[in-house]
Amino acid sequence: MVCVNVSSQIIMKKFQAQPVAQLHPYIDRIWGWENEADEIIALPELLPGTGAELYFHYGSPFQSRNSVTDKLEKLAPSHLLCMRQQKLALFAAADIGFIAVRFKIGMLPRFTDIPMRELADQTVTAEDIWGQAARGLCSQLSSADTLQEKLKLINAFLLGQLRLAAADALIEQAMPLLYRRYADISIQELADHFHIGRRQFERRFLAVSGQTANTVKCMSRFQHAVRSLMLSDASNAAVTALDHGYYDQAHFIHDFKKLTGSSPEPYLKLARTKTHFYNASLSL
Repeated sequence: MVCVNVSSQIIMKKFQAQPVAQLHPYIDRIWGWENEADEIIALPELLPGTGAELYFHYGSPFQSRNSVTDKLEKLAPSHLLCMRQQKLALFAAADIGFIAVRFKIGMLPRFTDIPMRELADQTVTAEDIWGQAARGLCSQLSSADTLQEKLKLINAFLLGQLRLAAADALIEQAMPLLYRRYADISIQELADHFHIGRRQFERRFLAVSGQTANTVKCMSRFQHAVRSLMLSDASNAAVTALDHGYYDQAHFIHDFKKLTGSSPEPYLKLARTKTHFYNASLSL
């Protein structure tokens, strides 16, 4: 599915596609942007969460400011982002062209044995993770003429890296359940559901995800609330917060400040003037 959006004389081609059937359990979507005009696009700030996204740039790679050196740095042409505790502010750019692979929660370990805790809050290159296979893919993508060719190459690459056995099948099942039911299921109830003691469940969860089960529960609530606010332009953040399991408005504001450094109203007002990577549900 390819759609073209035109806004304020800026032409941005956007697409979303499902992966091949064998990858459906692990990959949420493959999507991308391409700027067709010589316009500078205000790119978003990526917030902490539970996601993992693999980017392949055929336009100019993202640029961000190094939090240690305070210098502007260009990310690699292919890189993985798993923001967990830190934000990543992307700088405006004109030559935008990328394809991204959005992994389902808990499914990145199906494609690499690098522990999630080592990938968190890093801008790791695809070559650092998959070596020669990633180098070969990037070379092939650079010479592919059409989107369909690029998608075929990426699907083939992912199938080549897919591990048929889960590192921990129980936790792999538990993570999406917690992600979906963050508002109405406790960690104890989740452990009981899988007939395992809570301490063992939490230990195994941390080993696989690099985050505690409670952190994933809280981050899932935050992600869903912010996504809803960004996609709907809802003006009443308090109502949205309650709808997503926050106790009250103060609870949401506290969480929001902790994760963004700002209160919801000013942050969202600025964020809505930029692009964002929150995609609507696929219905292909």
